[in-house]
Amino acid sequence: MSMQPPVNFDSIALDNMLSDWISALREFSVEAVVVLGPDPFGQRQDRRVAAVHPPRFLDAALALAESEDFGAPWRESDAPLVAWQHIAKTDQAKVHAEGSRWRLLCRAHGFQSVVRVEFPLPSGRAFECFIFSPREFHDRAEAAALVWSALNIWPLFKRTMAEASSPLSPREGACLALAFEGLTARQAAERLQCAERTVNYHLSNAMAKLKVDNKMSAIQRACWLGVI
Repeated sequence: MSMQPPVNFDSIALDNMLSDWISALREFSVEAVVVLGPDPFGQRQDRRVAAVHPPRFLDAALALAESEDFGAPWRESDAPLVAWQHIAKTDQAKVHAEGSRWRLLCRAHGFQSVVRVEFPLPSGRAFECFIFSPREFHDRAEAAALVWSALNIWPLFKRTMAEASSPLSPREGACLALAFEGLTARQAAERLQCAERTVNYHLSNAMAKLKVDNKMSAIQRACWLGVI
């Protein structure tokens, strides 16, 4: 599995948002949040760390991204979009199995429970939000509250994450977004109040940055980055 380096963890806005999110969940003893996203330049099953807080949890986040837990096989099944696990009670054989190193690292960090929320993307990809706590949840209402928090923050978080990590300029992203809506270059130019050749120039630059040779593939990869 090819692993891309994690996106820019130095974004102040993104880091502050994650920190505030964790602070708001103190009553549930939440101490870490990890967001995995598809690797736009990798294979279908490849994932990368899109965001993590606190930074010292990066080792476990990278191990989770490299594992086969959840990910593409999970999405191909009838598994739900939400999962809740007691890491501390996971079968020892599974904990020590190849590819499940993240469980050992999570336990080393003192975590017992994880709640995962999936946000599907086109072509079988998804963003996955993992919320970790040193507590063992005994009530479904506790896990449900964490899920609700993720659903509420996701739109703003996704936009902030895209701004922090996207290789595209705002204009390139805008042109791709209009193409996603089905607008032609001429229609997009009218919307953006610029020349048609300017729109085509931005689309060409976006395709080069996303390493594709057609507009549809560029739109798809922009979705995987959270830009659209």
